[in-house]
Amino acid sequence: MKKFRYLEALIFLVIFLLFFGLLAYKMTLPFMLNTFMQTAYHLLLETVFYIMAICVLMGAIGKLLIEFGVVNLLEKILRPLMKPLYNLPGVAALGALMTFLSDNPAIISLAQNKSFSQYFKKYQLVSLTNFGTAFGMGLAVLAFMTGQGFGKGALVGILGAVIGSIVSTRLMQRFTLKSYPELDTPVCEMESASGEELTYKTEGSTFQRFLNGLLDGGKDGVGIGLAIIPGVLCISTIVMMLTFGPDSATHAYTGAAYEGVPVITWLADKVNFVFYWLFGFENGALVSFPITALGAVGAALGLVPRFVAEGFINDNAIAVFTAMGMCWSGYLSTHTAMLDALGYRKLIGKAIGAHTIGGLCAGIAAHWIWVLISLF
Repeated sequence: MKKFRYLEALIFLVIFLLFFGLLAYKMTLPFMLNTFMQTAYHLLLETVFYIMAICVLMGAIGKLLIEFGVVNLLEKILRPLMKPLYNLPGVAALGALMTFLSDNPAIISLAQNKSFSQYFKKYQLVSLTNFGTAFGMGLAVLAFMTGQGFGKGALVGILGAVIGSIVSTRLMQRFTLKSYPELDTPVCEMESASGEELTYKTEGSTFQRFLNGLLDGGKDGVGIGLAIIPGVLCISTIVMMLTFGPDSATHAYTGAAYEGVPVITWLADKVNFVFYWLFGFENGALVSFPITALGAVGAALGLVPRFVAEGFINDNAIAVFTAMGMCWSGYLSTHTAMLDALGYRKLIGKAIGAHTIGGLCAGIAAHWIWVLISLF
């Protein structure tokens, strides 16, 4: 075991030094370090705090919608669609709404509630990880894209995310039943019909409930905003340094923020005809958004303002970004924990595979829906 640890440390050290050594060789060490720090600093000030503000406001609005029964009303409206579209019980609509208003883990708190889970078979309950993740941080993503001036594209993106969620959930159910047919059994016996009526109403007067909902929802939004900081600063900084090149005016490195060695852009441009046909991406750099969304959608959102400044963005790209950002929403970093919490760690690989396909379908669907809308 010790030898393995030493070997692991050696391999990591070689990769680490090689990666930053090549960046330093291309940019020079002082400029590379300065760009590294400046990019993280600008992302914190210009993007993270903006996203956090959106999360706080949307968190408060989401909590009020839950407190005053709007979510329950929407759930009843959407309930008839669950079985034909997702092969899930009607109460699953509540899971989609909860994750849309907050984040992926909200589906786990519901799945572990017996009054909720009693309506599911085991393979359906497992597929909630894919179903819920496809709507994670949806309201925040929609608000962010709209705030950038691309509301129409964002709305099309939500439709693409719904299509991706159907593909991902259905595939997960298929993969699970094929490998573990014994999971085609109820989670537990039905305890009472009253379990169908899940409520989140708190005690107190209407004004007190309004005030508590506003403050508690805002507090939850602060938590989400804080949670995205490491992803934005660490992941987005690295991705940006591999996406953008030297200063566009002088074509030389100055140590300013958002400079780097455009490896991702160079590689994407080589096969951009594929991305152009599938997603309508006119610039290879746009591929970095879905790549980043694999780990954290908050970090991926950090790339958008820079794309807007560079003139790479249009409504089609925003539609694809919204669809893939919502559908994937950092599933590589959350699926493992979510399935582990449900007690089905053995299905992690299948869940990730199904969701990868679902996210790609979401992006493709959003692009071609936008193309069809543009014809009219």
